Amino acid sequence: ALHLGGGALTLPRWLAATRPTSPQRVVERDPAVVELVARELPAPPADVEVIIGDAREAVRGAPSGRYDVVLADVYRAARMPRHVATVEFVAEVARVLAPDGVYLVNVTDLPPLVLSRTQVATLRAVFGDVCLVADRRMLRGRRYGNLVLAAAHRAGRLPVGRLVARAARDPIPGAVLHGPGLDAFVAGARAATDADLAGR
Repeated sequence: ALHLGGGALTLPRWLAATRPTSPQRVVERDPAVVELVARELPAPPADVEVIIGDAREAVRGAPSGRYDVVLADVYRAARMPRHVATVEFVAEVARVLAPDGVYLVNVTDLPPLVLSRTQVATLRAVFGDVCLVADRRMLRGRRYGNLVLAAAHRAGRLPVGRLVARAARDPIPGAVLHGPGLDAFVAGARAATDADLAGR
């Protein structure tokens, strides 16, 4: 797995515990975060490699087809940096994913969810299968929070049925948008490209 954004290494630690044979690479841009985690928390397992660097540069330098999972949880001032939210970046992520690999993106947003709609359109420009999981209250425009987007190369790869069943059982029931439901959510949104970064 390739983790873009490390934080306290919560997900890498969980993956190491549940899938102990899976090597992981974590890319964290902030040396102070890496230093704090190393000083205050237990060391991660040996198969979790932590490097300091930029997420986009790390993906660009990775071999094609290397990862089964890429997880993006990259933030700067509580927002996803624009250079890791474009079609060109997502195409690089698709390149480093294995044929059956999955790309997961954590998006923080607030009503009317413009960033989330743009990110869905951006992922759909590259991947054949995309879905969204979120607190239903977010989708109704009632709160700020997080959405998780999942993307895979080919249609039908994502376990949408299992996600729907699991989301319904959560203490705070979630919603899963896929297919026509996701079409309606993203209607009118345009994929972001590197050209949008010019002058910003």
